[in-house]
Amino acid sequence: MRHVTKDNITDVFMGYFGPDTDPRLKEILKSLVTHLHDFARETNLTHEEWRKGIEFLEAAGNISDAERHEFVLLSDVLGLSSLVDMLHSSPKGTSSSVLGPFHITGAPPLAIGGDMRRDFGGEVLLAKGTIRDEDGNPIEGAELDIWQTAPNGMYSSQDPDQDTYSFHGIQTTGPDGHYGFTTVKPVSYTVPSDGPVGDILRGSGRHPWRPSHLHYIVKAPGFRTLVTEIFPDDDPYLDEDTVFGVREDLVMTYVEQPAGSFPSDGYVLSGKVDGTWLLADFDLVLVRDGS
Repeated sequence: MRHVTKDNITDVFMGYFGPDTDPRLKEILKSLVTHLHDFARETNLTHEEWRKGIEFLEAAGNISDAERHEFVLLSDVLGLSSLVDMLHSSPKGTSSSVLGPFHITGAPPLAIGGDMRRDFGGEVLLAKGTIRDEDGNPIEGAELDIWQTAPNGMYSSQDPDQDTYSFHGIQTTGPDGHYGFTTVKPVSYTVPSDGPVGDILRGSGRHPWRPSHLHYIVKAPGFRTLVTEIFPDDDPYLDEDTVFGVREDLVMTYVEQPAGSFPSDGYVLSGKVDGTWLLADFDLVLVRDGS
């Protein structure tokens, strides 16, 4: 130890692992510390800069709670969340995308044809599709966890005026693998920028906007869980997503439907939609475990 230097400290660290260290943990820590030490040497990191980095991490921890996950947001805006998604997204299925920091577990059941719009204003959107395997067969018993922002651009966990599970629901597919529900057209919104992640965005000259989207988590026995989002092709932030979540195969079109054409049955809003409405028809493909 007395002979440790700025040039050999990484090697010294590598020699400190005990014989019972988990091999995967050792692999990750060795790579992490190698890159971390190289970063400090490459930038000639100063004490003041190091202290600011520590203060940033402390601030991210202090602002985080059960409803706000600043470290997840940090991972998102740095592109790490999306990179991990892309590393493990199978080309056989629908692309994965970022979970985001606002998912709430325990959402209530939403029957096929159910409505998440309730008393909120905004353009009616009917979202539907089929959950299939990579061979094109419909998957029965797939669980679809759905959530989105309200028309004010806020998730329920951000907005004290919304119910806890506002714009959240879970559907389970039947033999035809079909899902379908009504809601309001999602809107573009900004990620929280009042904390340390906002300082990063402002310091690097970046905006905090995300394109509008619907969030889906899809689970089915024997298949890999899919965490994804779908985006309309006319959103102005489609190619400027601050969390890098857009994938080409997740972009769809809201097709405007004429007044009087809403399905006459099968939906809670059947017989209640007089004007024009939007249709998002999007199939989701799951990949089998081990594929």
